[in-house]
This record gives sequence, C-alpha cells and structure tokens, in this order.
Amino acid sequence: MKKLSIYELNSLYRESMNIIGYQFGSGEKSVCIIGSMRGNEVQQLFSCSKLIQRLKILEEQNLIKEGKSILVIPCVNSYSMNIGKRFWPTDNTDINRMFPGYSEGETTQRIAAGVFDIIKNYKIGIQFASNYMSGRFLPHIRMMHTGFEDIETAKKFEFPYVLTKNTRPFDTTTLNYNWQIWESKAFSVYTTDTDEINAISALDAVRGIERLLNAEGITDSIISCGYHYNSQILDDNNLKSVRCVEAGIYENKVSVGDEVHKGQLLAEITDPYEGNVVEQLIAPQDGIIFFQHKSPLIYASTAAIKLVV
Repeated sequence: MKKLSIYELNSLYRESMNIIGYQFGSGEKSVCIIGSMRGNEVQQLFSCSKLIQRLKILEEQNLIKEGKSILVIPCVNSYSMNIGKRFWPTDNTDINRMFPGYSEGETTQRIAAGVFDIIKNYKIGIQFASNYMSGRFLPHIRMMHTGFEDIETAKKFEFPYVLTKNTRPFDTTTLNYNWQIWESKAFSVYTTDTDEINAISALDAVRGIERLLNAEGITDSIISCGYHYNSQILDDNNLKSVRCVEAGIYENKVSVGDEVHKGQLLAEITDPYEGNVVEQLIAPQDGIIFFQHKSPLIYASTAAIKLVV
C-alpha cells in the first residue's frame, strides 16, 4: 500500500487540507473508489476505511493481479466533516456539483479539478454516495443515463438493485456523470445510512466491491459470506413516492427492505404540541420499502417513503 497526497489546499487560519489516497497494486489505472465529499457522509468514510482494511489483506496475500492498481480516496472534504457541515464551510457550495472542476476558479472548483485530474483516467470509478433526501435506503447501485452507462458491469456488484436515473441539468457537474463522459465505467454505491454508522451495510458494500474486482479480473479472492443477488434493474417508473400532507413529529411503522401491502400503515405524523395523530401514511399498493424518511420531524409535502412497485 502506498499513501499518496492527491491534492493539498493551503489555509491562512487553520491546518492545510490534504486529500489522501491509498494505492494498492501497481500498473494500469484499474479502479478508483471515492468516499465522502460532504461533511455529513460519515457512513461513506467508514465504508472506505473498511475497504482499505480489506485491500491491505488482499495485497499482503498477493491476491491483487499483477499490472492492476486500485486507488481509494476516503475523504475529499475533511474541512466540512470536521465541523459536521454538509457543504463547503465558507460558501455552502457542494464539491460534487463542481466537476470536472476549474483550476483557476472558486475553492470547491479547484478542489474538484485537482482530484479529477488524478482520477479521470481510471477504467472503473466507484463513489460511496449520498442523496439530497435525508433518510435510509435499501443498498443499491445507481447510474445516470449518459449513453455510457454499463448495466452488465453494475450487476457484478451483486447488490439487490441497480437504479438507472435520467440525467437532469445539474447532474452534469457531478463526479459520476463526468467519470462517464471521460469514458470510465462509473457507479454510485448507496448504503443504508449517511450520517450514522451502519457497520453491516458498510461490510456488505465492501463485499460488493470485492465481487466486482474479482469479476473484472483485478483481484482473485474468495468471499465466504455476505449476500449476493441477481440484481433487479430499476428506473424512476419503478419507484412510488408516498408524500405527507401535514408537518409534525414523524414515526415510521415499517423498516427499509420490508415488504408491505396495499392499505398497510407505513408511518404516522403527530402534532408536536398536542400529541394527537394528524396523518397516517398508508401504502397505496403492494411493494418493498426502498427509502424512508428518518428525521423525527417532517415538513408538509415531503416524500417520506419510496416503494419498489
């Protein structure tokens, strides 16, 4: 394992931010894995740390194929993570909306440019990602429709679901999109949580990446445990949103991954002052809980639950 400095940002008032990468093996740029780019992505950072532990073992056992290299960058935004702020502290911009970056631009543009210059030529790019919606997800692989997406390779993670998403204008500045445009096979890995540690979900994600590495001829290991699936391919039409009307204190009555039936109680919203139930969220049809809101408070007209239907 080689510890590399990917990009350094000097600061007048605090310690310099040094983005660190860990390289395993040597030779062609086979796979790059990126962890947290936002300050609340603790699960993404944790998942990368577990992946680094596993790759150390594979390298020590000579199970990384000759001529193949793997780069892992656990954190791109330690400044925000140190203070628990999701976006860049000084101007509230999102590094994952700044790719491919601009070396003479604003701070987050320069960070994106410095990182992307190192990682853009890897054959496969994997990002431990989070969603703008705060909540829990069923573990899945996500890709954007760019014309370069590769569903067959995505299946090699053997996750329960592979979700393909239509590209919206603001998606064109994300890492996943730009990786694909630079002809890398790009995949976003979603584990169950973001701002909380879920060790089981992180371990499942590491095993999924290892299955991909084996299938692509980059490693040659044996995975003795953990789930593996014939991935179901989803798009926006397969997800049904259940929105609330009222605001208040939110309580889930089911869990992510549960199979539910039409008419089943999914969640309740209570009045924060008087404690009475002001709304019950009911399953509009049979399905599986793919996403659920987890904050104790909820705003009106929020998509609280998404079903695979």
